[in-house]
Amino acid sequence: MDELNALRAACAGCTGCGLAATRHSVVFGVGPCPSPVVFIGEGPGQQEDLRGEPFVGPAGQLLDDMLSIIDLGRHNCYICNIVKCRPPGNRDPQPQEQDACFGWLERQLRLLQPSIIVCLGRIAAMRLIRPDFRITREHGQWFERNGVRYLAMYHPSALLRDPARRPEAYTDLLTLREAVRTLGPLPNA
Repeated sequence: MDELNALRAACAGCTGCGLAATRHSVVFGVGPCPSPVVFIGEGPGQQEDLRGEPFVGPAGQLLDDMLSIIDLGRHNCYICNIVKCRPPGNRDPQPQEQDACFGWLERQLRLLQPSIIVCLGRIAAMRLIRPDFRITREHGQWFERNGVRYLAMYHPSALLRDPARRPEAYTDLLTLREAVRTLGPLPNA
């Protein structure tokens, strides 16, 4: 955990892209290290920027509810984003912003050593699974790279905007729960 805290401190001083000029906080991530299960969104929103923690606004409350359905929570999985600073107006992070921040995520993942990475939404899936990833067609499907299993799910804010997709998200959660159970006991933060 000391190495992750050192990485967090280094990231706090990052000025690698224009998002650094408008941020209140660097939103690094929360959860235990190492962590067999890591959830990755696209970037922090307004509440996350103000509090310095990922997924704490309405989408975060929904994510917490979703995780509790499958016996996960911030105490036994890790939650972070592709970019660590809020894009203005909660817009999608631009490719150059993702590129500037991706090294931080790669270093996080090396320390976290996940067996399962869950991409929350299209942007994370396109960056981590495949550039032409189609969330509406490929959510809930497993992909593997370098011994790590990847699953994409709808972003919680998309589920808040379109509640009709919640049954699909629930099915994806059950798929995830089965995979997590094969990992054995999870760490507690």
